[in-house]
Amino acid sequence: MYRELKEISRLQFITSDDSDLNHLEQIKLVLDNGIKWVQLRAKNRAPQELLKLAEEAKEILQSYEAKLIINDNHLVASMVLADGVHLGKDDETPENARKFLLNEIIGGTANSIEDVRRIEKHVDYIGLGPLRFTNTKKNLSPILGLLGYEKLIHEMQLNIPVVAIGGVVIEDIEGLMKTGVHGIAISGAILKSQNPNEKIKQFIKELEQYESVKS
Repeated sequence: MYRELKEISRLQFITSDDSDLNHLEQIKLVLDNGIKWVQLRAKNRAPQELLKLAEEAKEILQSYEAKLIINDNHLVASMVLADGVHLGKDDETPENARKFLLNEIIGGTANSIEDVRRIEKHVDYIGLGPLRFTNTKKNLSPILGLLGYEKLIHEMQLNIPVVAIGGVVIEDIEGLMKTGVHGIAISGAILKSQNPNEKIKQFIKELEQYESVKS
C-alpha cells in the first residue's frame, strides 16, 4: 500500500505533568524559542478536561504555525483537528486510529523489533526508546542505549523516520544521529534546565547541521 511520507520534525517537544509550568505555559515557552512541533501529553485527565486543554493548545500552536500532536487519544486529536496523534504500546492501535485520522500524522512507540513490525505499516514515524532512564514516563520499557538504537535501526530497514526518545540530552545528539535516527523528542532536558530558553536554542543549533541530510 502506497503511503505518502509526511514531514516529521527533527526536534519534538513533549509536555509533562511533572513541571512547575502548566501545559500551556510549557507550550508557549518552547514556541517562543523556535520549536515547531509539540506533543501534548497530559495523563489521567477526564475526557472533557483533555478536550478543553487540547483546544486551548491548538489555538496557541496555530498562532505560531506549529504542529500539535496529541498523546494517546486519537479521538481528541480528531475532534480538535490536531496535526496528529502519538500512540503508546498500550493505546489504540495505529490501524484503528487511521479510521479517524485519514491524512493526519500517526506516530507509534516502539522498544523492540517486535514492536516495530507490529506498527510499521500504519505509522508515519516511530518513537523509539528509551535511550536511558527518565522520570518523565512511568512503567518505563527496557533501556536501549546507543548500541540498542544502532542494532534496532539496522534490523528495521525502514523508509520512515525514527525519533529517539527517553532521557535524551544535547550531548547525545551526535551519537544518536550516527545510528540513523531522524531526530529526537525531548521534555525533561528543557523543563528541568536552569535556563530553558538557552537550552532550547542549543538543541535547535545542534540539529540544524543535519537539516540537509535526507532521512
